[in-house]
Amino acid sequence: MALNGDVCVVTGACGFLGKRLIKLLLEDENLSEIRLLDRQIKLEDVQSFNDCRGDTRVRAYEGDIRDSAYLRRACRGASTVFHVASLIDVNGSVELSELYGVNVKGTQLLLEACIEENVSSFIYTSTLEVMGPNPRGEPLYNGTEESEYENSIKTPYSKTKKEAEERTLQANGELLPDGTRLATCALRPMYIYGEGCRFLLDIWQMGSQQERPVPHVLPEAKVNPVYVGNVAAAHLQAARSLKDSSKRNVIGGRFYFISDDTPPVSYSDFNHAVMSPLGFHIQDKLPMPLCLMYVLCFLVEVVCTMLRPFIRLVPPLNRHLLTMLNTHFTFSYKRAQVDLGYAPRYTWQEARKSTTEWLAGQLPALREKLET
Repeated sequence: MALNGDVCVVTGACGFLGKRLIKLLLEDENLSEIRLLDRQIKLEDVQSFNDCRGDTRVRAYEGDIRDSAYLRRACRGASTVFHVASLIDVNGSVELSELYGVNVKGTQLLLEACIEENVSSFIYTSTLEVMGPNPRGEPLYNGTEESEYENSIKTPYSKTKKEAEERTLQANGELLPDGTRLATCALRPMYIYGEGCRFLLDIWQMGSQQERPVPHVLPEAKVNPVYVGNVAAAHLQAARSLKDSSKRNVIGGRFYFISDDTPPVSYSDFNHAVMSPLGFHIQDKLPMPLCLMYVLCFLVEVVCTMLRPFIRLVPPLNRHLLTMLNTHFTFSYKRAQVDLGYAPRYTWQEARKSTTEWLAGQLPALREKLET
């Protein structure tokens, strides 16, 4: 079912996934209006959608997601909210209070605004990290929404995303002032790559600064990254399905894993597949045994904790990140295919080509930055 004539709100509109989702909505749907929500919105961010907007009005709402009055204004008259915005933190560089304020409190305030303003559908962008991997690095092969996996979430980022997801799903069925009910669902994408992916640029920069290949991870620790265009397509399909009265009760209150046909591969082999045409290299093997790396990470974390009252140091690698990079953790998108009608729009070959070409266009500016 199409979203024709609807008013949609996209939080995190100027981010990696947010921009791709907005472009897809403008290309595939005849919306009445799209509202871009972000802390900072540049004029060029809005103008970048001119070629595909058609008759759809694009409005910018600059503000803080922790501001309830701002959220109510943005949600007034809207039918669907895509909550993409969050603070991402894999190395412990962000204070817990900041993470909780944006990821949990911001989500709760947005849900309350949706209820107060009669927004009927709410799609939350969650993360694979709410599932794991756990600190023991136990693998999971081709997991599904029904998979049982013992997980004791340790990182502040994972905890805040998990709580925000739970609050989203618990809000499903809330009675709205107009007598209808709110329908919510959550999408858990794998590691997202594609044009605009800052992590790929960071990896390239790390290798360039060190002037040596980037360290390898265990080749048997495979994951299934997902292309940003396919994640955007999954969000659109979720919104269409929530609008369909025959599917709304099935989907509402559920989460879905979102992957595509990118082949299961280790993180380092994935980086090599995407960046090797540009001269990117990876070490042939781990720089030291994994258990020794884990012990070193633990010692560095202890030192950083002891120094925190005086100075905040953030190690480039911690135990959580080391475990995540070296644990087999793959998932199926079949449930999203059945319930949402999701199917990857882009093949692995198309996604890899587009990503490599985008990276090639970024490298001159990145090299100039490194030289200055």
